[in-house]
Amino acid sequence: MFFKRYFILYSFENFPLTSFSNFHPCRLSSIGSNTSSSSIMASHGSNNVFLSFSGEDTRHSFTDHLYYALRRAGISTFRDEEEIERGEKLMPEIKRIIKESRASVVVFSENYATSTWCLDELVLILEQRTECNHFVLPVFYHVDPSDLRKHTKTFAIEVKASSRWTDHNVNLWKKALKETADLAGMVLSGSEAEFLKEIVDVIYNKLDRREVILPPNITGMATRYDKISMWLNQPNVEFLAICGMGGSGKTTLAKYIYDSNWKTYENMSFVEGIGHKCEVPDGLRMLQEQLLKGILGGKKRKIPSVFEGTWEIKEALQTKRSLIVLDDITEESQLIALLGTGMINAQSKIIITTTRENTNNWFKSKNWRCRDYKMELLNDDESLELLSRHAFGSKVPMEGFEELAVRAIRYCEGNPLALEVLASSLSNNNTILHWKSQLNLLEKEMDSRIQNVLIMSYKSLSFDLEKELFLHIACFFVGVDMDYVVKILEHDYNALSGIKSLSNRCLLSVSPNKKLMMHRLVQEMGKNIVRQESRFPIERSRVWLSGESHKILTKGEGSKSMEGLALDMQMLDKQMFTFKPSNLKTDALQKMDRLKLLKLNFVKLTGTYGNFSEDLRWLCWLGSNLRTIPSDLFMGNLVAIDMSYSKLEVFEPPMVLQSLQILNLTHSHDLSEIRNMSMIPHLQTLILWNCRSLTRVSKTIGDLKNLTLLNMTGCKNLCKSVKTDLDLKASTSGGKVTKQPTFSFPSSLHRLFLNDCNLYCTDSFPLSFSAQQCMEYLNLGYSLFEFLPCYDHLKNLRVLDLTSCSMLKRLPCLPSTLAELYIYYCKSLEEINFQSHRFTLQEFGYEGCISLLEIEGFIKLVPITKLEGNDLGHMKWLKEYQNHEVCLVGDDELTKGRSSCVQMLYEFDIMSTSLPDMEDPNMKSTYVSESSSLSFDMPPPPKNKRLKGVDVTFKYTISSDDDWVWFCKINTTNGVDLMYNPKVFGKPELGEVGIWLSYWPIGNTLDIGDKVNVSIAVINGLEVHECGVSLVYTDDKVAEENLENNIEWIEVLGGDLSGFQLSTRAYYLCRRDLFELMEVGRLTAGWFSILVGDTIECTEVRGWRKTGRPMQLNPSFTELNFVRCIMHGPESEEIYKIAEMSKSSIVDKTSEFTSSLLGETMKSSTSSKFGETTIKELNEMKKSTSSTHGEKLRSLVAHGGTSETEIMASTDYQGSSSPRFQPLRLSMKRAPAIHEATSQEQEEVEVFQRHVTQRFIDLSQIDSHEFLSLSWVYNLLDVFLCCEEEFKAISFNNQSYMTYKLVLDYFERSVKGLDICNAIRDGIEQIRQWHKQLEIISHALGNQRYLGEGHFRRAKKAIIELTIGMLDNQQSNSAHRNRSFGKDPQNYQKSLKKFKSFSWSVSRSWSASNQLQAIGNNIVPPKATDVIRVPVAVAVYTMSNVLLFVMWALVAAIPCQDRGLESHFNIPKNFNWGSPITGLHERILEESKKTGRRNACGLLKEIESIEISTRFINELCDSLQFPLTEELELEVRKRVEEVDMVSEAIKNGLDPLEKQVRDVFHRIVSTRTQALN
Repeated sequence: MFFKRYFILYSFENFPLTSFSNFHPCRLSSIGSNTSSSSIMASHGSNNVFLSFSGEDTRHSFTDHLYYALRRAGISTFRDEEEIERGEKLMPEIKRIIKESRASVVVFSENYATSTWCLDELVLILEQRTECNHFVLPVFYHVDPSDLRKHTKTFAIEVKASSRWTDHNVNLWKKALKETADLAGMVLSGSEAEFLKEIVDVIYNKLDRREVILPPNITGMATRYDKISMWLNQPNVEFLAICGMGGSGKTTLAKYIYDSNWKTYENMSFVEGIGHKCEVPDGLRMLQEQLLKGILGGKKRKIPSVFEGTWEIKEALQTKRSLIVLDDITEESQLIALLGTGMINAQSKIIITTTRENTNNWFKSKNWRCRDYKMELLNDDESLELLSRHAFGSKVPMEGFEELAVRAIRYCEGNPLALEVLASSLSNNNTILHWKSQLNLLEKEMDSRIQNVLIMSYKSLSFDLEKELFLHIACFFVGVDMDYVVKILEHDYNALSGIKSLSNRCLLSVSPNKKLMMHRLVQEMGKNIVRQESRFPIERSRVWLSGESHKILTKGEGSKSMEGLALDMQMLDKQMFTFKPSNLKTDALQKMDRLKLLKLNFVKLTGTYGNFSEDLRWLCWLGSNLRTIPSDLFMGNLVAIDMSYSKLEVFEPPMVLQSLQILNLTHSHDLSEIRNMSMIPHLQTLILWNCRSLTRVSKTIGDLKNLTLLNMTGCKNLCKSVKTDLDLKASTSGGKVTKQPTFSFPSSLHRLFLNDCNLYCTDSFPLSFSAQQCMEYLNLGYSLFEFLPCYDHLKNLRVLDLTSCSMLKRLPCLPSTLAELYIYYCKSLEEINFQSHRFTLQEFGYEGCISLLEIEGFIKLVPITKLEGNDLGHMKWLKEYQNHEVCLVGDDELTKGRSSCVQMLYEFDIMSTSLPDMEDPNMKSTYVSESSSLSFDMPPPPKNKRLKGVDVTFKYTISSDDDWVWFCKINTTNGVDLMYNPKVFGKPELGEVGIWLSYWPIGNTLDIGDKVNVSIAVINGLEVHECGVSLVYTDDKVAEENLENNIEWIEVLGGDLSGFQLSTRAYYLCRRDLFELMEVGRLTAGWFSILVGDTIECTEVRGWRKTGRPMQLNPSFTELNFVRCIMHGPESEEIYKIAEMSKSSIVDKTSEFTSSLLGETMKSSTSSKFGETTIKELNEMKKSTSSTHGEKLRSLVAHGGTSETEIMASTDYQGSSSPRFQPLRLSMKRAPAIHEATSQEQEEVEVFQRHVTQRFIDLSQIDSHEFLSLSWVYNLLDVFLCCEEEFKAISFNNQSYMTYKLVLDYFERSVKGLDICNAIRDGIEQIRQWHKQLEIISHALGNQRYLGEGHFRRAKKAIIELTIGMLDNQQSNSAHRNRSFGKDPQNYQKSLKKFKSFSWSVSRSWSASNQLQAIGNNIVPPKATDVIRVPVAVAVYTMSNVLLFVMWALVAAIPCQDRGLESHFNIPKNFNWGSPITGLHERILEESKKTGRRNACGLLKEIESIEISTRFINELCDSLQFPLTEELELEVRKRVEEVDMVSEAIKNGLDPLEKQVRDVFHRIVSTRTQALN
């Protein structure tokens, strides 16, 4: 029976289909019922398709199904028994119908040629084909086309004694049969349901219905459709929820999907305006009838009640494959009433449109799965095109209207409804004066047609408090920090939950940096609601326009309805607002009894304050003229006070301020004293930045229990008074009188800013912060202390800034949790020590520290003059040359301004120094070469001597005044492989010779007879003239006797160097990222191959840090939510809230890319005026476009004028021209400029994602008996190779992508898969060994005439060997692995032989689980801005997950060392490929949990078969008695056949799989090589 297909469509948009141009909703009117196909499709006649068939064979079976399939697809179809009235002459009517039809389907069945009626039809059809391009589709139903061509079987027609079977007719019919057989037809094979679908598709495409149904020029719709089209083919995801603000085009997109796909479904339904219709009496029941009619293929069914309707629809949905659109669902209850809660046919698709964003909650309690799609508004180019089409009838604006068009689209901000409405009103009179007048009108009042659509979401809010909250935000808080707003409005409006509710209804959004954002039209809608309260601003609840507010205060008017008022005098001055000169009095404010929010910028008020509103929550009075806080001003309910730039001289609360949490007095230059802090018991944030006259702070500040942020930056007089005579009290210490400040810092502090305060560290003011255990950020920059106490007690400290503490000499015992340290221009600093004795900083700025000698765990750089002879050891002779001068280069931060005398560098426990050209007997080398390399065999040591290490020396000249990059390399045959790039070295004058001398304490790793190779690998800027090596010995008596022979050299050479180890197990001892030079063209692209050859890719050392390989940050670091550079604007919400981004909180993989998004390169200044570097404000990035009008548009947007309304919409709180940002003192790496993505690049990535999705869908549709088989794993690797090839094409086709760190980071990530490939190869070898035992079992028991006891003993022995081997693998989970640095060179070389096809191997300590974790680290979904601007970010994220899953699945299936299946795949739902990958992941996990598989050495299907088949034979062997009965012998032979099948499967599948693994290995290597080139 034909498998019916249906399409149901649900939409939530109230506005009719006018969001995009030239799209007519009337075309869809008949689709829901499916009763008038001809009205959908234009036709030449009453029917489109003529069916010719044998009624005897197929009338009530195949042809009947075909007829209804064509009808349901909207194709009008004729069949004789239904259409021709009785009594009519047959042939003329048939001829007329065939001529009027556009196509014919001829169903050839067994008895077709026995009917003269059918044969005559066939002749007429072929005549029509010749004359009128009539399409003919032969369908061969259980017959062979060759029978028609050769006239055999039932098609062997002959002349008969009949008036119809004449010689003429038979020849005519034979010719027709042969001609038809030669046409491209369709032969039934397999499922009739699928065959019928194919026929319908062919007819549909031939009739070209698509061009008729889909209207042209639907602006922007195709690109949005492409992003979600994969959902239609995504299994087990029934729902698509399209959400977005009103008028954003949700319904249009749903109808576009409908028109593009409904032909593939038999039944469908489109139900519009559900939210509105549900409010009508009996509306829900009528909606159910409409929906059910569509699902049932147009059959109308009466529904007596909503309850029964829900039940009937639920039953229908379980059996019908349907495409449904439900438009404008506003509540979950509507969805349940329409669909019920039962199962839905897995092949059905349901689209809902809604203004809600929490649709996931609607599906949690049901067995449904939903994909969310946030409706994308039009970009600037699309907006300009849509506006122009409706206003001018063309894609571009008329000449002279360009700037006005830009102004119009800026007002609409991509909302299609607004653009069409605005265009229709403007097109009435296309004159420039009319356009200007209309646009000016919109700034005062919103068009009612737009308002009516947008206000629906506002009206749907459940609580009046939420509506009030929305209006407050729209009028005063757009662009303001969410936490700041929540603090102010939480008490009255439950702002935290309210903001979530507003966001859910698309009325509000929260940006990544937690700013409250609102679409301009939504904001204008909110303001318009307030305007409609009254014609007179004084009678409204909120006034935000400065002109209106000024009039109110000037006239002294006020009303009890006023809740919020804003006045900015500087804005009025900029807009040249004219007003009578008069004093602004407080009289009007005293009349506003309900006033909660008051914002005054540089407003001078006169009058009393006694009757101010007691409800006031927010007072933002920038530039206040008050000298003190009026004693009669009621402030008891204030939550936030911002009096930046005020004239305050003394701040003293007039009463207890129980509610005050934020106090900002920034730039109050006249402020000298803060009193009675105890009257603000719940204060959380205190900003006193640049209160330069402040000399006294109430001592009760130390008693505040909730103060977490204190900013005293620039309060120089306060801290000076602390040291001298500011209200000090005496105490006795050691017979001397010392002084201490009268106030202390509260213990609750998390962030403290004391920079530029001229601080001293004294006994009375020790700066120990012993009580501040929660301190996370501490800024003591520009202070005057010489020493600081140990901070190891500050367990939560993440950032310490000591910039320009010029007298500081030592930093002891810094806490191990410290993530960032900045010591710029600490000119006296000599030593830094860490609590853990390890260098673990993620960010470290030390430029200008010219006296710095030692950074523990990092480097020591000490002048020879400061070293004793014992410090130099066997190099003590260098003291003779301590006054020689050498120019040091390498690390500019370390060498700039430093002494030029000879210095010793200690790094990785390697001692090195640079000397001018000279001769000294102590420098004479044992082994010398005039080239850059030499080799020697290790000799036996002298008697009573032990090898301590080696001296390496080379002479060189500078070949260019450029970047100098070189490495000293030492490798031996016993596994030592070191390459070292010193932090600093000497630069001789041009043409002069320099000497580099170094000592390497690696004697314990060198054995007699080892081949030692030493070379100087010059990458850039040097020319080597000679190199030499000397062996350094020490007396046995001096050597430490307790050194065990097997101690590893890395424990001697610099401690734990695992972070500096490459995948080849070589040690890359370098503390900088040389890619920085390559990215700016100062280093050749092939530099790494000069160093290591072609064994590994250079991307492996990309992003190299001072601590070596980029690793996942300590979780404590990633929790950091602040940065040392604070955005100090005149607004309290900008100051109290520290910016969300810290370099230590950014995953290494994305730090450079993130810095590039800031719009400028930020790095430490090289001048002494370090503090002059500032951050610029971040502007919203424009989307990419290549059109001329797009370029012109962006230019106009960037330079166009701005009205007051526009300023209030976007920068309502930017205040005056005063500085907004504190100087930046943070070094950030330069990143390449990121070009704006073209549509072609975006399309490439989208196509790539579709291909990935389909490939994994195909993998997931495999039968259970083939899942995890050798062939399935082979196909999995084939999928990886295909994906990798396509990803490579995307990356390589655009060369600029290869400069992106995120792209190269993928290639670096992929190298971690090489280890897994090697481990899998070992696992395959293990299976091969098991296969040998299977062959023994098969040979012992198979093909034997007689099965005797000896045969079974041999088989039993093989089974035992096999079982032990598999058990050993399960228990130890460790195969024999090669070690990169073995102690036995011979064994090591032998063990390498079996890996000759691979570049390297893995150690015994290697862990597959850990390697998978390393691959999965820091795979982060791209940000929304990255998806638009850098589509390759999506491709990188996709390919990274593919790599992780494929490697994880390999480890799960194949025996592997330290297997672990703990990896998780948290892929956002907006990535279509995530569903099949997640499904496969879950399926494999389920397999691992099955009984008997939990401890398996691998989940490979063949391994399970081995275990099952051998277990049965083993049990038989134990129970057999000889001689065997015939029944037992048959059972044995049956089991042996099973063993043979498993053995054959392994034999045939293992070698191809091994080759595939090898191909993956080499593909990863070659791709990384090509990326480098």
